[in-house]
Amino acid sequence: MYIGIDLGTSGVKVVLMDEQFQVRASQSVSLTCEHPHPLWSEQTPSQWWQATEQALDQLADTQPLQAVKAIGVTGQMHGAVLVDSDGEPLRPAILWNDGRCAPQCALLNQRAPNIERITGNQVMTGMTAPKLLWVAEHEPEIFSQIAQVLLPKDYLRWKLSGRYATDMSDASGTLWLNVATRQWDKTLLDACGLMPQQVPPLLEGPQVSGCLREEYQQRWGFSTTIPIVAGGGDNAAGALGVGVWQSGQAMLSLGTSGVYFAVSDGFYANSRQAVHSFCHALPETWHLMSVMLSAASCLDWAAKVTGQASVNDFLYLAEQAKVEAHSPLFLPYLAGERTPHNNPYATGSFTGLTHQHGPADLAFAVVEGVSLGLAEGISALHQSGVVPTSVTLIGGGAKSEFWRQLLADVTGQCLEYRQDGDVGPALGAARLAKMACCPALTLAGHFPASPIVTTYRPHPARHQFFQQRLHLFQQGYRQLSNAP
Repeated sequence: MYIGIDLGTSGVKVVLMDEQFQVRASQSVSLTCEHPHPLWSEQTPSQWWQATEQALDQLADTQPLQAVKAIGVTGQMHGAVLVDSDGEPLRPAILWNDGRCAPQCALLNQRAPNIERITGNQVMTGMTAPKLLWVAEHEPEIFSQIAQVLLPKDYLRWKLSGRYATDMSDASGTLWLNVATRQWDKTLLDACGLMPQQVPPLLEGPQVSGCLREEYQQRWGFSTTIPIVAGGGDNAAGALGVGVWQSGQAMLSLGTSGVYFAVSDGFYANSRQAVHSFCHALPETWHLMSVMLSAASCLDWAAKVTGQASVNDFLYLAEQAKVEAHSPLFLPYLAGERTPHNNPYATGSFTGLTHQHGPADLAFAVVEGVSLGLAEGISALHQSGVVPTSVTLIGGGAKSEFWRQLLADVTGQCLEYRQDGDVGPALGAARLAKMACCPALTLAGHFPASPIVTTYRPHPARHQFFQQRLHLFQQGYRQLSNAP
């Protein structure tokens, strides 16, 4: 058996995987975010650890864990976890969807004018490096005490094993990694006032970073010493969880954020349109990624403000709408946007409302708006020259058959919905743990594609209709943001 731990924004998920890559059990514990000021988004690392302990306690209560051989970790990317010399957090973690540090992004570009060439990425508020410049400016007493800057999943690694480490895929989102050479770049660390010893050692995803502390080995009933594997960022691990690991493969993830992830056969970039270029969680493998900051989270928000009991009820409401050329449009920028705009100040809005429109029209507009935003990101990624031949849908939002078909119609892509797509990151972490224990197995043997449940093909007439809607959507952004 192998365990995968996924530290998401909304919860911690733990899965137990057997030798045949089947999920035997899973446990989840919810998390909350704090937004103490506009654009801020924070979580306390102690909440992450408490949720992880609770999830593993629940797993141990329901499943015998004596046969577990290794643990893999994954989680939300970009968050800045600042710890002192004892490994204790100095402040709440600043998360990936925090937009407070736009001035620091400009400062970092001034200090490191070659940063896009080195990292393959634009400097964005969500990434780790400008967060450190914000702390240095606004909380200098905390900055002076930093012993290590950890990414969220790597704080869990520290708690589990007492070792500091990170993997290449997660490190790619810090803006301190030379993504082509897979090494920390000292000039970029210097630009943020950090020394190399303040960032953790770099490992490839399947490498062992340490072993579980003995007290936890006894607490959860493991029979042998348990290696903790380096793991990967949530998107890289999610891709591995459904078998997306080689050139030509891609996935579309409908989580809190929306991500289009495509594996490349080398280091490619399209930073001009805010496409991310990252290392994959496997050696000598890279990927490109377009990211929209608010995907399923738009549906969560809209379900609450329209009085729907759940997102499922909200999606059912959206399905009842009669969509026409002049139906309302929704811009899904509730937390700013990354691809293709890199605009932390972008805001959400409805346009085209009249007395004739009701709750179903608003619901459809939200689901459509997220889908149109994803279509923009897909187009931006393809302009890098990487155009996948297969696309897998994963994430909690992908459970909706209505939304799956809508996405195919909006994007014009043939989309495959696979088994275990809703546990992709945790399953990918477990697969990396198995790879550490079975190095002789081929990559195809470690990361088989999950079985296809259904394939969704775009309807030509509907795709043409949504292309017209996409034009109006893009026009709406330009008008409301005063963009050229």
